[in-house]
Amino acid sequence: MKNIAYLLLLLFMTSCGTSPEQVATAPLPTSPYALQASFVKDDFNQYWYAGEAEISSYDLQQYRYGEIHPGHAVLIFVTEPFSKKKQVKLDYPQKDPGDEVSVLKLNATKKFNTGIYPYSTIQSIFTPVSLDKYPSTLKVATSSQEWCGHTFEQLNLSKNGYDHKLFSYFESEGDVEDKIGKALLEDELLNRIRINPESLPVGKVDVIPGTIHARFAHTPLSVEKAIITLEQADRTGQMLYQINYPRLGRSVLIYFDQAFPYLIQSWEERSMKHPDLITKATRKKTIKLDYWSRNGLEDAGLRERLGI
Repeated sequence: MKNIAYLLLLLFMTSCGTSPEQVATAPLPTSPYALQASFVKDDFNQYWYAGEAEISSYDLQQYRYGEIHPGHAVLIFVTEPFSKKKQVKLDYPQKDPGDEVSVLKLNATKKFNTGIYPYSTIQSIFTPVSLDKYPSTLKVATSSQEWCGHTFEQLNLSKNGYDHKLFSYFESEGDVEDKIGKALLEDELLNRIRINPESLPVGKVDVIPGTIHARFAHTPLSVEKAIITLEQADRTGQMLYQINYPRLGRSVLIYFDQAFPYLIQSWEERSMKHPDLITKATRKKTIKLDYWSRNGLEDAGLRERLGI
């Protein structure tokens, strides 16, 4: 069955004008389960191109400084036109249609307090919807703020990997501009689940760990060897995607619905070497709306619906 699926994938890519180079770099459909019949292209378009964003709130438990700190996380998924040249959202995509690629953008936020002072993080991840044509996430931007200072980190896809920049108030980190080899991004996994779980690789995979993890651990980003599994979770109707980094002594567990639209139900980060990096988030509420137009005082009640 895997061989048949792979041949069908190649035929589809060829019919869409995909180059041999793109076929070679596209992830193989190695998931150990078949997508349910509910996954139809029309369902995807109706859900993700309805002029709304999907917003989900999560109860957060963040272990830091020897204690578990409660907080909340929010995942905001929305499709938008993106520039392949500038790697920014296109304001006027009709001016250069050839530059446009449709992406699923995830803005992921976390907020929690450590004693008197707060932590706030946000990540923006831009993953092409057409993973067969554009198999790699184009951009990740991450920032972390707390009362000691703030950091900003960015990855931009280039020909041979990712152009990487880091700006930090820590002397040991300083300002960095370097390149990281092309590999799967931990930060893109939630997007890949939402677009198509069949795009999730399993087995021994080269992975660039999450940028929030790197900043909290104060470690440089690099390509790591990971062992990845995808299996039916004990929880009814959910799948478990697990990433284990043997060298780092760290693992990430993502629970998501098996049926479209593949809601992220929870995730956990575990670390033997860095106990302060333990994280657990569990979904509370999900709503879909055009949040960018809900900016009046009368719209504040929507936050109560999300429980934040």
